Amino acid sequence: MVTKLYDIRRLITVMTLSVVACVAMAQSDAAFSHFWAGPSYYNPAAAGEYNAVHLTLGSRMQWVDFRHAPVNFYVTADMPYKLMEQRMGVGVKAEYERIGLYSNTRIGAQIAYKRKIRKNTLSVGVQPGVFSQTFRGGEAITGGEEGDDKVIPKQNVSGTAFDANVGVFFSNPKFWAGFAVTHVTSPRVELKISRESIDYYEFQLSRGYYFTGGGNIPINNTLFEIQPSAMFAAYNNIWTAQAATVLRYNRMFNIGVGYRWKDAATAFIGVHLKDAYIGYAYDYPVSEISRATFGSHEVFVTYNVKLDNREKNKNKQKSVRLM
Repeated sequence: MVTKLYDIRRLITVMTLSVVACVAMAQSDAAFSHFWAGPSYYNPAAAGEYNAVHLTLGSRMQWVDFRHAPVNFYVTADMPYKLMEQRMGVGVKAEYERIGLYSNTRIGAQIAYKRKIRKNTLSVGVQPGVFSQTFRGGEAITGGEEGDDKVIPKQNVSGTAFDANVGVFFSNPKFWAGFAVTHVTSPRVELKISRESIDYYEFQLSRGYYFTGGGNIPINNTLFEIQPSAMFAAYNNIWTAQAATVLRYNRMFNIGVGYRWKDAATAFIGVHLKDAYIGYAYDYPVSEISRATFGSHEVFVTYNVKLDNREKNKNKQKSVRLM
């Protein structure tokens, strides 16, 4: 009986590590269902779209019934800025991700050049930063000496590499659209026990391509608005797509639904409280993984700190997502 239990445990461990490794290598960015509310997570050109210091907090707990399931937290802060009469957007982004035995940290600065074209704004942005990764090899169960796998580190290893995102973003009072490339250089991270170590394990970030877009459609003679949005992503010869439709009442209450291709159906609910927005999303899996988990949870919060503009800002523009 002991042998059987051990074999089952080993099988489960190998399967879990395999799934985690595949997910980590295939997708380098989290698949947030609230992509429509936080476009600067993927696209640095979206920084500075609000006439305020715009703060964002996003958290995602995926496949909550799985041990070592992916967990993501990120924060951004951005604002408009004028440099020699040129409109700019500046911001910072920090993210922590835990997936399996991996822990990833990303920190970057966002800079966006903005060009006003009538009622439209065209932005080009870049996000230089660093990517840091740790693999907790001391927690890995490899089955002892007989089942020892030299590919898996037996000790905790970590490494850091330069990372960068670039993007283009277009917005007007009725709709917005963007294209971004994340991890442009597809950096390689050398995971070592210490900086002085000669031996190392290598992890490479996959370059990601993201097309996003959305709009705001008021329903005549009512207090309702419909806000559809969609995102197409491609990375590592794999693609995915997701769409969402949010119904907003009296510019205060949100309720909506979404779908991620062959992955999950989503339900949204949220409320606007003056300068803040608090939203929640629940993803119900529609793939085979639904046999092992009840789904994923996501909490999304934004807050605007109004800028003290003593002069009228002729280029002032509200985001279509808040109108």
